[in-house]
Amino acid sequence: MILVTGATGNVGAEVVRALTEAGVPVRALTRDPSRVEARPGVEYVAGDLGRPETVAPALGGVKGLFLLPGYPGMADLLAAARREGVERVVLLSGTSAASGDMDNAVTRYMAESERTVRESGLSWTFLRPSAFMSNTFQWIPQLREGDTVSVPFANVPIATIDPADIGNVAARALLDDGHEGLIHWPTGPETLLPADRLRILGEVLGRDLVLDAQPDDVAREEMLRTTPVEYVDAFFDFYVKGTLDESVVRPTVEQVTGRPPRTFGQWARANADRFR
Repeated sequence: MILVTGATGNVGAEVVRALTEAGVPVRALTRDPSRVEARPGVEYVAGDLGRPETVAPALGGVKGLFLLPGYPGMADLLAAARREGVERVVLLSGTSAASGDMDNAVTRYMAESERTVRESGLSWTFLRPSAFMSNTFQWIPQLREGDTVSVPFANVPIATIDPADIGNVAARALLDDGHEGLIHWPTGPETLLPADRLRILGEVLGRDLVLDAQPDDVAREEMLRTTPVEYVDAFFDFYVKGTLDESVVRPTVEQVTGRPPRTFGQWARANADRFR
């Protein structure tokens, strides 16, 4: 039995899919199981990582744990996992964790999560993927209004990755020996600017889409409407100051899963209905 936290999120749902396709029973943690459609091989249970005491009951009989970062009480949760006989944990982290810059809010919670897992006494594997292709869903409200998409950090190239490929890597790390103590860096197969992604998406949708590059001051003002200032500062540190480079294409996905990662075009075709 594998316990997947964040089981209805972009990545967690793909971990659930990959494990069930491998014939492995899954216990999927979500805040409200009543809102999730049942699927064979998956036991949906209620729990909130922000309240570790609600997760502990789900640990019985679990051998592997897929864990999201940044939640309080992670040490207590991992201690409970160890008591229940969990053998390995795969943590979804981020590329910035490697920098160790604890002044950056995003880096700090990633690095602190990794440290907590390292100190848990459990066998661990960390995933530090590049930015997700599914972040493109943020464009949907603008695409409902017209063919122009206003985008921050328009000059930043990223080897974006399909969350399905992260799910496939996580499943192998949970099920196969040889991943203990390793840090995997999954990326997509190509480095793209936002304008490249918009062009490809437009080709898939049959629309002539236009990118509007947001000035940094406009982007900052817009992000502050929905995002705490310390996280806005973190993203500006990454993408304006250039402290984070996610443009590198790595062979991790194919090395771990035996299959190449999906291109953005493949991802866009698979998700085209979401944009229509």
